[in-house]
Amino acid sequence: MGLPDAIKALLFDLDGVLTGTAELHRQAWKRTFDDFLTHRDGPGFRPFTDRDYLDHVDGRPRADGVRTFLESRGIHLPEGNPDDPPGEGTINGVGNRKNELLLSIIQNEGVRPYPGSRRYLEAARDAGFKIGVVTSSANGAAVLEAADLTQFVEARVDGLTITSQGLRGKPAPDSFLAGAKALGVSPAEAAVFEDALSGVQAGRAGNFGFVVGVDRANQADALREHGADAVVEDLAELLEP
Repeated sequence: MGLPDAIKALLFDLDGVLTGTAELHRQAWKRTFDDFLTHRDGPGFRPFTDRDYLDHVDGRPRADGVRTFLESRGIHLPEGNPDDPPGEGTINGVGNRKNELLLSIIQNEGVRPYPGSRRYLEAARDAGFKIGVVTSSANGAAVLEAADLTQFVEARVDGLTITSQGLRGKPAPDSFLAGAKALGVSPAEAAVFEDALSGVQAGRAGNFGFVVGVDRANQADALREHGADAVVEDLAELLEP
C-alpha cells in the first residue's frame, strides 16, 4: 500500500482524490466569480483563473473560499446567513450560487471515480485498513453515492459536519482530526490523501503519520512544500511493488 507500518486508517479527501468532481467545482466557482465580477466591475473585469482556484478556493469550506478569493481582490462582503438566496451580495449568497451551479453540473454530467482510486480503496478494504472521507464539500454524501463509493467509507466528515461541530476548515487540521477520532485512531496511526495545498497543509498541521499529495494540477513541488511526504499522480501508483 506504500505506507508506513504504523498506519491503521486512511483519510481521503473526496473531490480530486477519489472522484473527478474537483473539475466540476472549478467550473462552478469560475462561473460564479466571473458573473459576480462582471456585475461589479463591468466588461473589463479580471476573470477568475485556475491559479485563483488553487491558491484561494481549492479544499476550503465554501464560505472560506468565497471570503479568501474576494479578499485577494480587495473585496469585502458581509457574511449574511447560510440560507441567503443564491447570488445575494453576501459571502453566503455568493457561496450558495456556486452550490446551485455545482448541483446542476453534477446532475447533467454525473460523477465518476478515478479508476486508480477505486482500485486503491478496494485494496485498502481488503487489507483491513479503516477508511474515512474528509471533505469540505457539503455534498459529500451525495457525491459518494453517485460515484458508488459509499460502500468503502466507515466515517465521513464533510461540510455539514464542519458547520455543525464548529470546526475550522482546511488548512486547519480540525476536519482530519475529527475523521481520525471517528475511526478510533490517533493522528499518528492515520494517513491523509489530498490534492489541495490547503489539505496537505492540514495533514501536516495535524501531525498525521503520513501525508500523500495527489497531483492532479501539475503542482507536485508545491504539494511537497506544503507538507506531503509522498506525491503521486494516481493512487494506483501506491499499489505498485
